[in-house]
Amino acid sequence: MGKISKEEISVHKRHHVIKDVRFESHKLLINIDRKEYIFNLKTISKKLFQASDTARLKFEISPSGYGIHWPVIDEDLSIDGLLKQKISTSHKKKKLIN
Repeated sequence: MGKISKEEISVHKRHHVIKDVRFESHKLLINIDRKEYIFNLKTISKKLFQASDTARLKFEISPSGYGIHWPVIDEDLSIDGLLKQKISTSHKKKKLIN
């Protein structure tokens, strides 16, 4: 029986559990790993910000939970990228308060 490399294991690992993707005005709301996140579309994606409601609602979540794809507007967002931005935005807000 052959060994499985670390690279092969990481390919099959689920990155995130993504549920309940929805839009409210110019905001993207997503449940990622059982936590609710809100993103400003103008900040994260010019294409999504300018897209129609119909185009926004036609998306595909990658099976591994790596990201979300909108085929109508040819836009891809990685969940890790969104979370990093969310953390840095929160960090900036904290800095302003101090």
